[in-house]
Amino acid sequence: MIGIVVEVALSWVILRYMAKKDLKVLGLTPTKKSLAEFGLGLLVASTMCLLYYQLTAIASGSYWTLNESYSFNAFIQSFWYVTKSVLFEELIFRGAILYVLISRIGAKKACWISAIFFGIYHWFSYGIIGNLQPMVFVFLLTGTWGLMFAYAYAKTESMLLPIALHFGWNAVNLIVFSQGNIGDQLLVGVGGKPLDGMVSLAMFILQWLGLPVIVFLYLKFNHSTNKVEKAVKDDKA
Repeated sequence: MIGIVVEVALSWVILRYMAKKDLKVLGLTPTKKSLAEFGLGLLVASTMCLLYYQLTAIASGSYWTLNESYSFNAFIQSFWYVTKSVLFEELIFRGAILYVLISRIGAKKACWISAIFFGIYHWFSYGIIGNLQPMVFVFLLTGTWGLMFAYAYAKTESMLLPIALHFGWNAVNLIVFSQGNIGDQLLVGVGGKPLDGMVSLAMFILQWLGLPVIVFLYLKFNHSTNKVEKAVKDDKA
């Protein structure tokens, strides 16, 4: 929690002295539209995660069983862990620095830079430096998702949608299906065989591109040019 407070304070400093703005530009103040998109983001991300693991179970011949030792206290701890980790990453990669980048070099370049660093960051958070194949897969997956989150902020001018997308997937992934570094949670996988060949590739592509494609299409048809980028173009005109 202290880390997030420090991030918010640093965000204020960055915005104040590099963009002459305050924290309002991060779009954290809820509006009717941003709250609707927050709910939509949670729903779509969690549904896609459920679909991914259901299809994976069918393809591998495995199934999920309830963890009978799981407690409400364990759920609260896991929920808080996911919340903190999502807010920590979003404030770094889709917060003040992304806003400043958009205002100076435009939304497209800023989003790509944010995505690249998001992908590299996960090499360290996953502890896979030096393992080439996992590094490539992790960079493709998290980099693409980082681009989705950054694009969501750039188009909506609010961190609420990327936070919802990020949290929706991570909560189901870690808390429901126990796929993370916090141990067994609500459901535990039983049986099955490792996926290989075209089936494995298909599942990876679904995880890699399924949600991003949906989000990119939604944003393309429901949001116009970022106002920050437009203001920069108007100033140069």
